[in-house]
Amino acid sequence: MANNGLPESNKVSDPSERPTPILQNIVSTVNLDCTVDLKAIALHVRNAEYNPRRFGAVIMRIKEPKTTALIFSSGKIVCTGTKTQQHSQLAAQKYAKIVQKLGFDIMFKDFKIQNMVASCNVTVPLSLVRLGNSHYKFSTYEPSYFQG
Repeated sequence: MANNGLPESNKVSDPSERPTPILQNIVSTVNLDCTVDLKAIALHVRNAEYNPRRFGAVIMRIKEPKTTALIFSSGKIVCTGTKTQQHSQLAAQKYAKIVQKLGFDIMFKDFKIQNMVASCNVTVPLSLVRLGNSHYKFSTYEPSYFQG
């Protein structure tokens, strides 16, 4: 850590140098092209939890790559937690294989990166209100939801 509390990877030594965004999280989806029994998955998979009163999907985790997936009865999977597109696809394939091993006739279809979250040190203070107002056509900023 530097004196200003920022990681060395986010420091900009030359003010004319452009800061580099660093990927923090990737969210992807895949369709298994079949319906799945969420209770059966939760009962037979070690790192799976299912509480239908609380949420209508199985929450499953794997250690490598370290990710969390939401598995819906429609056969759709939402995978989150990776920092590369390759790891996101690998994780989605691992979740699909786990479901397949339980006897479901799956196909790995329509894998898609849905969202990427990155962070960057721009080295100057920003007014989020002014930034949101000046780019209102493609951005929003709600201070009551995210205070900066």
